[in-house]
Amino acid sequence: MSENPATRATDEADRTKADAAPEVDAAPEADGLEAGAQAPADPASPGPQEAPRLGATAASAAVPRRGGPMFPDGTGPAADPAGSHHERRIRSFQPRRSRVSPSQADALRRLWPKWGRDIDGLSRIDLAEFFDGRPVVLEIGFGMGEATAQMAAADPDTGILACDVHTPGQGNLLGLAERNGLSNIRVANGDAIILLREMLAPGSLAGLRVFFPDPWPKKRHHKRRLIQPEFVSLASTRLAPGALVHCATDWEPYAEQMLEVLSAEPTLENLHPSYAPRPDFRPLTRFEGQGLDKGHVVHDLMFRRRP
Repeated sequence: MSENPATRATDEADRTKADAAPEVDAAPEADGLEAGAQAPADPASPGPQEAPRLGATAASAAVPRRGGPMFPDGTGPAADPAGSHHERRIRSFQPRRSRVSPSQADALRRLWPKWGRDIDGLSRIDLAEFFDGRPVVLEIGFGMGEATAQMAAADPDTGILACDVHTPGQGNLLGLAERNGLSNIRVANGDAIILLREMLAPGSLAGLRVFFPDPWPKKRHHKRRLIQPEFVSLASTRLAPGALVHCATDWEPYAEQMLEVLSAEPTLENLHPSYAPRPDFRPLTRFEGQGLDKGHVVHDLMFRRRP
């Protein structure tokens, strides 16, 4: 997410394409999530209707058709999980129903019923049951999931609820989890705002991660950024005392906004005087590496939920 979603680690070319897209301030919930957030953005991806229609075999997933659902039999993530029963509002993400590879489609078909959850906003998720009693960290925007899988492998006693709308990334992460024996990953498909507000209980999360959300660099798009006071206030209510909020971005103006917004939230305290040193447990992503090669400075921010 992003990669958004977000949600979301994007290179400068991707950001330029996103800025060229028409701006719609009140998008229906049918579009999906970033990352809120916030998963790495791929604004050049096809729209929500330009998606594969799966047949009985994974190979058929590589043949896209317009106008039909990607998973018509309901075995995978829905294109519009929240439907029209939630409000229209400005969102921080782009639709992510792009081409799915045969291996990704196969992983979604087999693993989604067990490890996936659509964000429909109609029911609470019992995190203790969903994660076999593990403490749970919510990650908003995971892109293709490589960094998420690495963090899950390094900390198998912590569950990761990975939220994004990028269908290929969802399939890729589930495939990585299966191949590496990672039983502590679950994937949520849809809007992170609805997930936090409607489907997670207060104080239920052990942490929140938002890595490289879409920076929406043009001034007129800043209202689409995920890290805003309203979002942080909502997210904080779902954090248990002592829960860690960890954000990272390679976009300097967005880092400054993140620091200002997080510092202003009275329920959070900064673990460092300003930005945090890059922690060893956050893997270097492909997009981050591209940004570093271009001279971008990456900022980490680490805050803790007050008692």
